[in-house]
Amino acid sequence: MLAEPAQAQAVKSSQVQVARQFLLAVLAGNWEGAYQLLSPVTQRQMPLPAFRAATQPIIDQARTYGPVIDLYKLGYRLREEETIQPFVGFTYRADSLRPGPHVQLDVTFQDSAARQIQGFSIIPLRISK
Repeated sequence: MLAEPAQAQAVKSSQVQVARQFLLAVLAGNWEGAYQLLSPVTQRQMPLPAFRAATQPIIDQARTYGPVIDLYKLGYRLREEETIQPFVGFTYRADSLRPGPHVQLDVTFQDSAARQIQGFSIIPLRISK
């Protein structure tokens, strides 16, 4: 039996896998690797130095909660234009072990077929006292 070509064996990563790979690269300080996972449109809007600055809040949160992340949720948001935006949300594992995590690391995609990241942010889930 002949082996299948490598291309046939390659499986396209899911949005969850791409989002996780992106956040792990950011947390490891691999900005170039993380940057390559952004869509070309996002890269044009955010040059690498701006990207590094934009990821700083994620790194700052990791200093508080540690670099280990867990999948929190996968979903779709309706925007004002009534377009659907897929997102993958992660929490820091140490924070998610507490009642109600403080923040969610949010990674968004243009649509459900996209495998390049459109955006990312930190969403406060509850106010720290």
